[in-house]
Amino acid sequence: MGIIRVTNIQVYAYHGCLVEEGKIGSDYRVDVEVKANLQPSAVSDALEDTVDYVHVNRIVKEEMAIRSKLLEHVAKRIIDRIFDEIAIANETTVQVSKINPPIGGNVEMVTIEMTLKR
Repeated sequence: MGIIRVTNIQVYAYHGCLVEEGKIGSDYRVDVEVKANLQPSAVSDALEDTVDYVHVNRIVKEEMAIRSKLLEHVAKRIIDRIFDEIAIANETTVQVSKINPPIGGNVEMVTIEMTLKR
């Protein structure tokens, strides 16, 4: 078993329960960890035998572009796509962070983390 991490994917998106969040948008950070058997790619040196982090990045950007009220909903969609499109993924953890959330205080970010196993 091995781990591929794609860390600090920066995206501007329009998630949130407030109407203003859907109009103004904000900055987000997404971190993805995919656990998979990396031994075949270690031997073959072939991209098709591993978790392509370019593919993971594309999934994140595409799913972050679809508005949701809750960050949990976005994270679940990202995980579902990883499992649908990356056959060797056995477990995935996704963290979605809203930078400077509009919660009436000086908060750097709020983060949800979700982990699912195949």
